[in-house]
Amino acid sequence: MQQTQSAIEALKYQGDPLADAVIADLVSSGTTRAVNEVLARFRENDQDIPDDLPEPVRRYLIETDAPPAWADLDRIADAYEFFVDDGVHVASVLSFGAMVNCYAQPRPSRVLSLTHRLNQPHRRLSETAQFVMHLMGRNPFGSGGSFVPTIQKTRLIHAAVRYFITRSGEWDEAADGVPLCQQDMLGALLIFSVQVIDGMRRIGISVTDREAEDYYYVWRVTGALLGIPAEAMPETLGEAQALNARLVEASYGPSAEGIELTRNLLRLYEDLVPGKAFDGVVAAMVRQVVTPQVADWLEVPRSRGWTRAVDAGVRAMRLLERSEDRSRLATAVLDKAGSLLLGGSVRTLTNGQPTALTIPSDLREKWLAGGVCPVAPPPAARNGS
Repeated sequence: MQQTQSAIEALKYQGDPLADAVIADLVSSGTTRAVNEVLARFRENDQDIPDDLPEPVRRYLIETDAPPAWADLDRIADAYEFFVDDGVHVASVLSFGAMVNCYAQPRPSRVLSLTHRLNQPHRRLSETAQFVMHLMGRNPFGSGGSFVPTIQKTRLIHAAVRYFITRSGEWDEAADGVPLCQQDMLGALLIFSVQVIDGMRRIGISVTDREAEDYYYVWRVTGALLGIPAEAMPETLGEAQALNARLVEASYGPSAEGIELTRNLLRLYEDLVPGKAFDGVVAAMVRQVVTPQVADWLEVPRSRGWTRAVDAGVRAMRLLERSEDRSRLATAVLDKAGSLLLGGSVRTLTNGQPTALTIPSDLREKWLAGGVCPVAPPPAARNGS
């Protein structure tokens, strides 16, 4: 399904009418704070929609409560096995690569600047990490999962950003399109799917064609629940890769906001490692996952020594990956590398409270059984209650 250039351009002027109408109603009625308090308790797919909500919000939650009719839940379950084996590596590439590639897009980076979140990389990264963790469950869209309420709230947050930025007087909608438009949403979907697969392969993680197709499929279903028009999303990974080149990579460029966002993100990761001796490895890892041009545009520092070290590490990872099925030691090394990053990130992002990031219970059990779970279970679970 090849998108025409005019259809892609039209996405720049499309918001999310369903969620946008809810936010407009809440603002006009002055009930935003009360609704936030109720939705904070709405966390599980199986949970009944709260009764103490305004009728427009209830209608929105009912209408967005299920995946699209074309979604194949068995295929989504197949992707779960990929998450069990490589979820920590997905998280690593999302952290080092996808976030930075998002900042290479000047228009979405400007949206972040207008919401005063340039100096809050911990918040953006923790929200993204939690979103992906909910996605990785065995049945994220069905019974026992928590992903549907997460998506529903995310759509409302995006709608609120659009509402206030378009009324701020600081955004030229005729020239720049709608803030957080469907073109931006589609671009983010491609970064978190197509580019994550590319990044994993770039650092030596083996991803089969079937695994890559299934991973993209889960994101395509997610995109539909996020309100992206079905006809805008490519049906196959190959088509998605082509659109990624035409839409996302073609939009990359330098911006003051993107540079500042990247600088703050690098500083956040450097704080994971005590002292200053290892700071250069963070930038070297970013340069390994993103393209040299993106790294230069966003002024990611260079370090010849750490670049050589990371290159050597990637070569070792590729050797280990080839032997993974035959070597328990190789498997342990690969998994530990990803789990250390994710566990460290969570502790920093939540002010030393690693339990703030919720991992689906079935995924946690698999990772614990393999000795690679990056986050300890919640205190209640550790106490046996």
